[in-house]
Amino acid sequence: MPEYKAPLRDIKFVMTELLNSEQHYANLEGAEDASPDMIDAIIQEGAKFCEQVLSPLNQVGDREGCTLTDGSVKTPTGFREAYQQYIEGGWPSMTADVDHGGQGLPESVGLVMREMIGTANWSWGMYPGLSHGAINTLEQHGTGAQKETYLNPMVSGEWTGTMCLTEAHCGSDLGTLRSKAEPNADGSYSITGTKIFISAGEHDMADNIVHIVLARLPDAPAGTKGISLFIVPKILPAEDGSLGDKNAVSCGSLEHKMGIHGNATCVMNFDGARGWLIGPENRGLNCMFTFMNVARLGTAIQGLGAAELSFQGSLAYAKDRLAMRSLTGPKNPEGPADPIIVHPDVRRMLLTQKAVAEGARAMIYYTAQQGDIVLRGKTDEERHQADGLMSFLTPIAKAFLTEIGHEASNLGMQVFGGHGFISEWGMEQVVRDARIGTIYEGTTGIQALDLLGRKVLMSKGESLRGFTKQVHLFCKAHSDEPQMKQFIEPLQALNKEWADITTQVGMSAMKNREEVGSASFDYLMYSGYVVFAYLWARMAQVALEAMADGTSEETFYNAKVQTARFYFTRILPRTKGHAASMLAGADTLMDMPEEAFVF
Repeated sequence: MPEYKAPLRDIKFVMTELLNSEQHYANLEGAEDASPDMIDAIIQEGAKFCEQVLSPLNQVGDREGCTLTDGSVKTPTGFREAYQQYIEGGWPSMTADVDHGGQGLPESVGLVMREMIGTANWSWGMYPGLSHGAINTLEQHGTGAQKETYLNPMVSGEWTGTMCLTEAHCGSDLGTLRSKAEPNADGSYSITGTKIFISAGEHDMADNIVHIVLARLPDAPAGTKGISLFIVPKILPAEDGSLGDKNAVSCGSLEHKMGIHGNATCVMNFDGARGWLIGPENRGLNCMFTFMNVARLGTAIQGLGAAELSFQGSLAYAKDRLAMRSLTGPKNPEGPADPIIVHPDVRRMLLTQKAVAEGARAMIYYTAQQGDIVLRGKTDEERHQADGLMSFLTPIAKAFLTEIGHEASNLGMQVFGGHGFISEWGMEQVVRDARIGTIYEGTTGIQALDLLGRKVLMSKGESLRGFTKQVHLFCKAHSDEPQMKQFIEPLQALNKEWADITTQVGMSAMKNREEVGSASFDYLMYSGYVVFAYLWARMAQVALEAMADGTSEETFYNAKVQTARFYFTRILPRTKGHAASMLAGADTLMDMPEEAFVF
């Protein structure tokens, strides 16, 4: 398994040089304590925890997995102890409300920690990761009494949380879920039903688990308009806040999975369990989107983590592994062969991984800053603009980054050749762990429909224009700089083409709604590559400016410019294929009759 090292220099580059985090935090309400020194100290300490505690457990978790005995789940060796260190370090409370024991830091700061945790050990990171969304949901939609009961122990990390949506007959189509909620005389509800694929649904790492559950009230309307949201704790809290009786919630089985073996993915049975309504009746999905938006951006981190960890592993191997001679003559004349990093095709794979990992970091941090402004912006206009940008970027970040992150993990395995297929190196685990990212929290196809159908076409292009305007202003500001020409000209052309293609798809969809589903995947991938182009152009501009001003880090900044050039010449042309595919029309997909699908 690659030995994870937090990429602190690149994290600092994106935060402080690309996104000007110091000014960003100064512009937020209640973020006065987020000084550069404080943020740097937090990230440095977090890196130590991830490198020294979590990374060594990554392969342990994959090898051992979780075990279920009499309804109780035992996590892999070291997981529970690592979680106690996590609590003692105060990490769960970083971004939570100070009124409930939190530190009140902006969400984007916590996201940096989540990146390092997820890259070091994705399976372990899912246990506290699910709690984050549950806490946000309670903070925004819970009653005063619910917050008083649940938030303090969840913020401290003593209790963890889950999200219970999926049932055996319904995945993303939540309108067909069957779990029931019957009112009790005391104001609580009796929750009955079975949920599947519940990450961290049962484990031995915390004293209690608070399930956020979707269910239907009696006589609720059919479909998504008849779903309500409930708090259902594993152990019922007593009036004094201590733990009382066990609730009628149990883990029926553990799923046997391709990857993320260290995380307990559970079938959860609710057999008349006591629960309490969150938010208005039949508005559960609206409240759940608080959880889902957090979870989607959290899932985007998996794409980044897979690319980063596989890049670190394959880079070290490529510098050490000797095979064949360079086509331009020996580069290691004293040895029997040259290190494989001298070969162009290995460079292609390494540079792709590097471009994906660093581009993904920029995209996630940029999107997270929009989330900060939505929550803490000082004016309605700022909050509204940021909300539009975040809404537009979230499905792109979730789907695009998990798709290309998985591609990067496969390239990492490929760099190792036959050794990549052998478990002791750990590269195949990265591939297996990353594969789920394109599926959960809404598959790539679901995210693509959300982007093109809901976010772009239903807003009549307003959400797209909010982003393309920023791209236009950036290009205009740097169009006269000779060294930026190689980035600005293709970016300007794509920015215009993006709008034109959207109009064409929208016009086709007015005649045939199947055109939206037909074009959506390619539209999302195209959009992702263009967003990356904008961010890589910005990173190149920052690096060029730093070198022009004089720097002792010439190698670092020059690598940024060279990676940007690689991205624009070798990866960005993929947009041409996606453009052709999305404009090919729905007929090529829908004309074949169902009975013709035979084998």
